[in-house]
Amino acid sequence: MIKRLMGSIRQYKRDTILTPVFIIFEVVMEVVIPLLMADLIDYGIDAGNMNYILKMGAALILSAVISLIFGVLSGKASARASAGFARNLRQDMYYNIQNFSFSNIDKFSTASLVTRLTTDISNVQNAFMMIIRMAVRCPVMLIFAWIMSFNINKSLSMIFLWVIPVLCIGLYIIMRKAHPIFERVFRTYDKLNKVVQENLRGIRVVKSFVREEHENEKFGAVSTSIYTDFKNAEKLLAFNSPLMQFCMYACMLLICWFGARLIVGGSMTTGQLTSLFAYVMQILMSLMMLSMVIVMITISRASTERVVEVLDETPDLYNGESPAYEISDGSIRFENVDFSYVKDKNRLCLTDINLDVKAGETVGIIGGTGSGKSSFAQLIPRLYDITSGSLSVGGADIQDIDIQTLREKVAMVLQKNVLFSGTIKENLRWGNKEACDEELKRVCKLAQADDFIQSFPDGYDTYVEQGGTNLSGGQKQRLCIARALLKKPKILILDDSTSAVDTKTDALIRKAFREEIPNTTKLIIAQRISSIEDADKIVVMDNGRINAVGTHDELLKSNAIYQEVYYSQVKGGDGDEAE
Repeated sequence: MIKRLMGSIRQYKRDTILTPVFIIFEVVMEVVIPLLMADLIDYGIDAGNMNYILKMGAALILSAVISLIFGVLSGKASARASAGFARNLRQDMYYNIQNFSFSNIDKFSTASLVTRLTTDISNVQNAFMMIIRMAVRCPVMLIFAWIMSFNINKSLSMIFLWVIPVLCIGLYIIMRKAHPIFERVFRTYDKLNKVVQENLRGIRVVKSFVREEHENEKFGAVSTSIYTDFKNAEKLLAFNSPLMQFCMYACMLLICWFGARLIVGGSMTTGQLTSLFAYVMQILMSLMMLSMVIVMITISRASTERVVEVLDETPDLYNGESPAYEISDGSIRFENVDFSYVKDKNRLCLTDINLDVKAGETVGIIGGTGSGKSSFAQLIPRLYDITSGSLSVGGADIQDIDIQTLREKVAMVLQKNVLFSGTIKENLRWGNKEACDEELKRVCKLAQADDFIQSFPDGYDTYVEQGGTNLSGGQKQRLCIARALLKKPKILILDDSTSAVDTKTDALIRKAFREEIPNTTKLIIAQRISSIEDADKIVVMDNGRINAVGTHDELLKSNAIYQEVYYSQVKGGDGDEAE
């Protein structure tokens, strides 16, 4: 795990190495200062030697200045190293997430990934800074100060040795009990993010159903759970402070007692006892800071495990050994295809799919909710891998085609329209970042979007709010269709993408498709018969299977499911007209 994280240091190795080097020099100067003070007292103040006092005073000032300089340098280096490490780690996680398939993302959930990229990274960053500074400073200070105190008086310096096992046992018990609580806390943070995301995305539904109180209760329950866990964890960590104070005061009392007796006996000078007290404080403060480092590592350990889990996640969609980088045409062939989201043959979403689509054909897909229409469409750009069978595009198995090449040639307008904050032009250029303004207008005219865009004061420079909240559902659908057309795909998949537009606009879009992109294979998933009745063939799906394939007239004569959908819509239409 540590080795995996260290790979994110990269260009900040120099600062990461310099930080402990500067700290060692800082510690050396701090350890020298009590020794100089002892000589100042014994050979300067007690002896009344003013020249020696001035000499040692100058040495003390110089040592303090040098220690200060190295302290500043170590602080700046550690800040650069920790901030850079966090940036690289965040980038590594984000870049790996970009390679995830939908099934990888489903494994973690969006809320969990957001928490890992924010809260968990911050915890790891803080722990990293503590490790390269305090985790180096404390042991070095502890060793150097103990060596100096040992040179002053061996018997008194042995008092420190009993402190270490007491602290180690106490800290081990605290860590062992606190770590599971922090693991649970960060999982609860995921739930909190999920609640907030759902509330903000569905705020219109919440208000229309007057469910604010329910949402407040839901948020309060998760927030209370985090409070309770943190409270229990902090109760355990709070034992660290009294444990340290007990050890510190016990050492000071013992040194005062035995040190005073040694001074009276003449075997120790006042200056030596004074410097010994200074070393006592350095040793005990080092132990206290070391315990704080251990506490911080305890808190961040759960975050570290969650971060590494994302870094180690391997995308389950990948290229073969020698992938093809060309697709000859937009033909599609399904042969005995089965598909399961959980890769379990006993829990199939699609079963025994067989379909042959020629390049340039328009294929309509219809079926009830949950019949597998969207799952069927998502297999073509390889958003998921099939469980068994064979699926080919352009005569080549899709697993033998480079994934990026495949997705560049397959444009898909998803059931849920997604627009990003930015101008309309910027959103359209997701289809082709090099597209000129004339090309943008051309595809928008095909998608029947140009008219409403031109009605905006800023036209194509109109700013789209996050999620496209300042656009209607039909406007968003047409922009998404235009964006897909800008790719000049060999295969165009519309997943219920004209449901929010009126029938006239829907007809105009289909007419534009026939006339302007006749060589592009078009798969249209729809709920309305009118959206697909002029297709070359229509696929009727039912319960994850292909129930029938044929033209509108053929299915209207022979297929019960198609007949039921058609007549229910026709009667509904007549009823509306009558009203």
